[in-house]
Amino acid sequence: MAEIMAPSAGVRKLVCRLCQKGFIKAEHLRRHERCHTGSKPYVCKECRRPFARQDALTRHEKLHLRDVNVKNGPSPASMPSASLDSTPSWDTSSASTAGPASTSATSHSWGDSASNHHSNMHNVASDLDFALIWPDSEDLFQSLMSSDTADQWQMPLGTLPFPPVVQDVNGMNFGSPNSFHDRSSSSSSVTAAVKATSITSVFLDECLHMFFVRFIPTFPVLHRATFVFRECTHALLLNAIAIGSLYLGPSDSVAKGEALWRLAHTAVATSWQSLITHNGPYDTCKGVQLMITALLGQIYGALSKNRAIRTTSQVFRPLGFFWARHCGMYDSQPYSMENLPSTDAPAAEKDHQWRIWSAREIQQRALLAYYVLDGLVAQMSGDGASARHVSNPLSLSSSEAAFDASNADEWLVHMHSQKPDQSSFRAVFRSLFPPVGNFRALDYQFSAFSLRVVLEGLQSLISDCDDHELTVGVPSLSDVRRALAQVHETISMSIHFSAAERLEILLRWHTVCLDTMINSTVLSRHVCSRYNIPQHVSGGSRTVELGFDLLEWASTEDARRAVLHAVAIQDIVEQLPRGRAHVVHMPSSLFAAATIYVVLSLAGAATVNLPRTIVWQEALLSHSDLHLGDDIRPPSGSDTRRFVETEQGLSSNPSGGAVRNLLYELNSMQKLFRCLSSQWGIARDMEDIVAEWIQLCH
Repeated sequence: MAEIMAPSAGVRKLVCRLCQKGFIKAEHLRRHERCHTGSKPYVCKECRRPFARQDALTRHEKLHLRDVNVKNGPSPASMPSASLDSTPSWDTSSASTAGPASTSATSHSWGDSASNHHSNMHNVASDLDFALIWPDSEDLFQSLMSSDTADQWQMPLGTLPFPPVVQDVNGMNFGSPNSFHDRSSSSSSVTAAVKATSITSVFLDECLHMFFVRFIPTFPVLHRATFVFRECTHALLLNAIAIGSLYLGPSDSVAKGEALWRLAHTAVATSWQSLITHNGPYDTCKGVQLMITALLGQIYGALSKNRAIRTTSQVFRPLGFFWARHCGMYDSQPYSMENLPSTDAPAAEKDHQWRIWSAREIQQRALLAYYVLDGLVAQMSGDGASARHVSNPLSLSSSEAAFDASNADEWLVHMHSQKPDQSSFRAVFRSLFPPVGNFRALDYQFSAFSLRVVLEGLQSLISDCDDHELTVGVPSLSDVRRALAQVHETISMSIHFSAAERLEILLRWHTVCLDTMINSTVLSRHVCSRYNIPQHVSGGSRTVELGFDLLEWASTEDARRAVLHAVAIQDIVEQLPRGRAHVVHMPSSLFAAATIYVVLSLAGAATVNLPRTIVWQEALLSHSDLHLGDDIRPPSGSDTRRFVETEQGLSSNPSGGAVRNLLYELNSMQKLFRCLSSQWGIARDMEDIVAEWIQLCH
């Protein structure tokens, strides 16, 4: 297949006749040729599994040796338990990758000694991992470790060829290499960056497992039951693995995850023209995997501890919407219920329709997830959204029960028992802003994921609002607050949500409500600027108006409403069960609450006397929101209304409700951010700011 040529430089080069790629060494050419032939000449004597490379076989054989050593060693009964159920609620770093993760609620533990305990437990879990859960992790590992990285990227792991990777991964230089020698150099630098982090196939395997058992339950955009490793592009897998690395215990996991994220980001940034042509076996249009790849990469980036990565993620944020429109994803029809098989249909037919449905649901959820991420990043930056959420023509996503089904029969049971609501989000937003306001529950079949999309739509409207001038085409803050009251009623009336789902939705609801009182991100920047505290959490351009007085605002009705939502945010964060305690909007929600606490503390409100019972409609809506005149006020009999409408609401406690010491609560929040930073690195910068705020209040 190969021939020898003499290039002008006088160095004899081996060239592949099929693709004309050149190699210096014959062994590199032979290895490359297997990309074309699919040959796997190295076979495991134990299990007869073939491999394309000798070093891959050697690593695989070590798994058999480890299995034998464990069998000859101590019995499992005599070994320390590595059960997930024994881990404290907020630290998932020790989760074993040998079995499914539990999501049951357990007591919370904030002890600093927990980290060493978790690290030891993780080592035990790794020792018990006898074989790869995802066997194809070995093939992916070989692609990353190959000295012919450019060629390996062009070899499809599933069906998609990758163009060569670009030059400087660490420096994020996205220029395309111009010659073979440039490509060869860039291949070496990418491979060196990955090799330097000591990544192994077991690490890739563990990360992908943690991605599915820890991240996906809180952000359901991929379908574990129908997931096929070899049908996925390298870049998608690398971003999933990078997110999964955040849930592992060893301290070097983050560095390894960052290296993989950079590799995936480089591939997307330089090769999206090829990626956008990919069409999976059940996809209705091209480019779905590119969109999911970019989505996962931007989620990782938006919450990363690396500030350069965070900035890069924000810059690339609008591309997902562009790619979706370019590929016609907005025009894709939802799964037709007419194609739903009967329960007694042949197994092959049921499985086929299940996979068609799951592919369309994944495409739908991935695009909807862009709206969720867009609203979240808009709030974190203090600036506007990159898409018009209220014109979203997509239909509501299917129920979590149907999406979580582990087989076709279980899926059919859920699909036959409930009729999916194919109303559009555009219609939902029209219902939220009727000509005459009302606070009735919305008459739609919402999944938990769909409600999160609705909340981010409302958040995007808040980002577009101006406190002093009415923006054309944007509802007023009063209109948004009335819409939020409807959403709360909908959450309260929806009995099909799990306890964790309800808490996650309410966590975001309270944060969006808080931002209708004041832009919490802009407020936090104002506090830092006034007291010369460096901050790297947000980099938006918006600022509070000139002459803004923190002390004066702290005595307003909006401030008292905001502190009720801040208290609710803190309480929900502490209630979330283990396994759901790192939902993506948690860091920004907790930071918004901390911002309100510090402003009130600086204003002299050391303690807050809460109402005995909080009526959230009254905590959200003022009498002006209810379209009542200044001289007409509703009855002020409730504790909530007395709290928010009187200046003595913070200090007096006629109802005998709970008393919160805000400085003490800030100290508690600092510990919460420390726990969060093990998964979402941005929480580390948030913790640093809160620490500075605490010093100001002493």
